[in-house]
Amino acid sequence: MTFAGFGEHAIEFYDGLLADNSKPYWEDHLKIYREHVRGPMEALLAELTPEFGPDFGEGKVFRPHRDVRFAKDKSPYKTHCGAVIEQGRGGGAYYVEVSSAGLRVGGGCFHLQSDQLARFRQAVDTDLHGGVLERILAKLRKAGWQILGDTLRTKPRGFAEDHPRLELLKHRSLYAVRSWEPDDTLHERRCLDRVRKAWRQVRDFNEWARDHVGVSEQPRR
Repeated sequence: MTFAGFGEHAIEFYDGLLADNSKPYWEDHLKIYREHVRGPMEALLAELTPEFGPDFGEGKVFRPHRDVRFAKDKSPYKTHCGAVIEQGRGGGAYYVEVSSAGLRVGGGCFHLQSDQLARFRQAVDTDLHGGVLERILAKLRKAGWQILGDTLRTKPRGFAEDHPRLELLKHRSLYAVRSWEPDDTLHERRCLDRVRKAWRQVRDFNEWARDHVGVSEQPRR
């Protein structure tokens, strides 16, 4: 299946799901989800995987159901459709998402387990690898990306207060995101070019994460 854009009812579907996150709504609109959201997302990922997948990771579209076992919010369905190419969570990721807010892309370390966090801080601590990461992030900011992540309020143990990259060392996750509100491009093949261009911009960040953080050797929590 060739990607031709997300369906004309994709945004409308998620507008409705935000208003009525229920099994009856989902079942009544399942055909729209499959044809206007899920199908196009699978086609988009299939076209991008040959460029971004080799020597990096496998692509997958995330399931639409939320894990509500330990959540206060028991809404059964995610209000977006996300897809990713990655080797394992934390070691770099090419991410794309569609929702009622439009299109969102991202890359980096969305979740770090303790062994990954140790390797991340070890790399950031060095002038060589930490300096490279600083330049990568500065370039992304200049290109319009947001640099986000969960951070400590104080310095991590074992590092000096005057460390030149202290703010980076405080991160427990670190990723870049960029978004577009719903527009005509979302429903056209040009959306593929938008995602491809964004993923190329975040490639250096992902490769830094792959080389210096890598896949966790711990069980997934």
